[in-house]
Amino acid sequence: MGLSAGLAVCLLIVLYVKDELSFDRYNTQGENIYRLDTDIFFNSTQFNSMFSPAPLAPTLKRDYPLIAQYVRLRDFGDIFIKKDSQNIQDHNAVFADSTFFEVFSIPMIAGNRLTALNEPNSIVIDETTAKKYLNSTDVVGKTLYVDNHLNCKITGVFKDIPPQSHFHFSFIRPMVDFHRNDQDDWLSDIYASYVLVKPGVTQASLQQQVNAIVNNYLVKQALQVLHINSNDLKKGGNHFLHPAIPVTAIHLHSNKTDEFEANGNITYVYIFSVIAVFILLIACVNFMNLSTARSANRAKEVGIRKVAGSSRSSLIIQFLTESVLMSFISLVLAIVIAELLLPFFNQLAGKQMSMFSIFSSFQLPVLVALIIVVGCIAGSYPAFYLSSFQPVQVLKGNVANGFKSSWLRSGLVVFQFSISIILIICTIVIFNQLNYIHAKQIGYKRDQVLVINNTNWLGTRTQPFRQEMLKMSGVQSAAVAESLPTEATRDRSGWSKEATMDAKQVTIMTNFFADENYIPTMQMQMASGRNFSKDFPSDSSALIVNETAAKLLGFKNPLNQTLYRPSGNISSGSFPTKAFHIIGVVKDFNFSSMHNKIAPLTIGLGKNYGDIVLRINTRNTSALISKVESEWKRMAPGQAFSYSFLDANYDNMYKAEQRTGKLFSTFALLAIFIACLGLFGLVTYAAEQRTKEIGVRKVMGASVGSIVAMLSKDFTRLVLVASFIAFPAAWWAMNKWLQSFAYRINISWWVFVVAGITALIIALITVSFQAIKAAIASPVKSLRTE
Repeated sequence: MGLSAGLAVCLLIVLYVKDELSFDRYNTQGENIYRLDTDIFFNSTQFNSMFSPAPLAPTLKRDYPLIAQYVRLRDFGDIFIKKDSQNIQDHNAVFADSTFFEVFSIPMIAGNRLTALNEPNSIVIDETTAKKYLNSTDVVGKTLYVDNHLNCKITGVFKDIPPQSHFHFSFIRPMVDFHRNDQDDWLSDIYASYVLVKPGVTQASLQQQVNAIVNNYLVKQALQVLHINSNDLKKGGNHFLHPAIPVTAIHLHSNKTDEFEANGNITYVYIFSVIAVFILLIACVNFMNLSTARSANRAKEVGIRKVAGSSRSSLIIQFLTESVLMSFISLVLAIVIAELLLPFFNQLAGKQMSMFSIFSSFQLPVLVALIIVVGCIAGSYPAFYLSSFQPVQVLKGNVANGFKSSWLRSGLVVFQFSISIILIICTIVIFNQLNYIHAKQIGYKRDQVLVINNTNWLGTRTQPFRQEMLKMSGVQSAAVAESLPTEATRDRSGWSKEATMDAKQVTIMTNFFADENYIPTMQMQMASGRNFSKDFPSDSSALIVNETAAKLLGFKNPLNQTLYRPSGNISSGSFPTKAFHIIGVVKDFNFSSMHNKIAPLTIGLGKNYGDIVLRINTRNTSALISKVESEWKRMAPGQAFSYSFLDANYDNMYKAEQRTGKLFSTFALLAIFIACLGLFGLVTYAAEQRTKEIGVRKVMGASVGSIVAMLSKDFTRLVLVASFIAFPAAWWAMNKWLQSFAYRINISWWVFVVAGITALIIALITVSFQAIKAAIASPVKSLRTE
């Protein structure tokens, strides 16, 4: 049972790891596809993004013959499709160059993959979308009414993008429809750029060419705009880099805040792989322990076989064959158990895995080999131990038995409980960090905040709609905001103290835009100065900065100081700027993941686009949402109503960590369960070996408690030893994990105490169950067996 359970858990983890490692490998040319990211360090500010400048990929293909093709993507998020009289909000829409299907191996069901994205006002959709809106995939030539103003001709239908992809698009529109004059702008990073290199081109050689392009074009433009020379740029440790990332590495090695989707983490793949090995070893340890412990029951068989002429090698082969056969039986049971647990595991891991992938042409031989190895390892010690018995000693009954006689069994028990305690500690620390993230004061109040999305459909009725919200019972305040702290995509730009954008005065900052009600509605606090106000018309060019920005800018008093921001695109060698004056400093608040420190931020005045944020105070939230929806339908007839809660959006930022915590706790429970199965078997055997001793002790007046203590103390000592081995290992592992968070907990001493006591209690319960059974048995019966 223990071996089957261990193998089942191992199979599930193997499925998980295999799924994580398979991302983006559906591309037949996946090994030759790279994404060009952005890595900028300028004036003490670090900026990382998956986006890059518009001309980077086209210039690279033009100047570097070994680039076979490129494609740029511009995500525009939600899309609105009219079906009958309803305007339905859908997701996963993107603009793409016409070369999209040349770079990515996504099969077309209908349409020409080479020309599908050539025509203006066209659209390519996936199979699910075609069936959803038109009940068929034979839809090329038909139209979709998009975003309430445009008829788009369907020029192709593609198969749904596989789950193992770092992006999932349902709607693709041609880049020619993304009207933006930025083909010579090297300083704006808004495109996800991918290049397909010819076979044989290495990542290092590609990166070398990218660096050359960056130095020849981007850096030259930056030097021109910032009025410095290259030596001055390098002196400050500044750099403008565009790393080439293999597309197959994005899911596990890239965790930028503006990724298309939340990615995985290679660290977790390593951790879960190690856990799978440890759980399998625990199961093997159990098998080995119990086989060795019960070796005395077969001692006479070994003695008789040796007297009859059996060699030691034939006995070893016999016992190893039995062990391997038992492993195959355990494997069959393990597959059944894994299949039964898979739906639960898929839900827990957020996957769509199937057991069929285990039986591929590559996986099946590996699985068979694994079972043979497991069988040999699990049966090795019993085989060599049993076969070493001397027939004379065996037949006289002089074979050392019992728990105390085997230091190896003690070591194996220590090993499996060390692993279990490590997993318990990891689980506690992960959940403590998640609780810390949830409870931390982040500079604004996220509870009881209702967000009404896509208010751009209201147009000039945005402010009237906000006023109607304020009239509703249960709405305390309302604001219009283009930017929310829980959003992944950010507007960033360089800000300078000088209109000339002097390099020494430029600071890269994140930009928010909101109305004068935003700060009070979000219950942010002003550190100095004032909020936006309708009483000051000049606030249209006003700024509020956070404390981090105020410190980084170096003003003794930032109030009434002027900052300059780029305005428009580079044209004819000039770089137009616009002046803003600082009217206030808001206290720092977290507007990104806790993995990152608070960055410099500006808030500008914006009133008629983005989202409407409602701070509510009502017990009947559903009734309030119904009223809001009714008002929306009145003021935006036919437009989809969409809302969310800010606290839920905040929690979604940490889905990966929450999922990891649940997986850790599950694996910890399973590891302890498997370890306890082995412990239960060992204490059962120990009680059997000491049946006569227990009977004599009871006759001499020993209590049940003393007998239970006698049988339990050895195991208790081993669990305590396991605790002291596990503590430093767990502390090191969790300390490394916590380093990825800019804001994190300290690992408290009580975590180790709780983990150790938990393991001890579980072990005592396991041991005591069988010990009590042995202690309350009749001494007459136990003595009669001798």
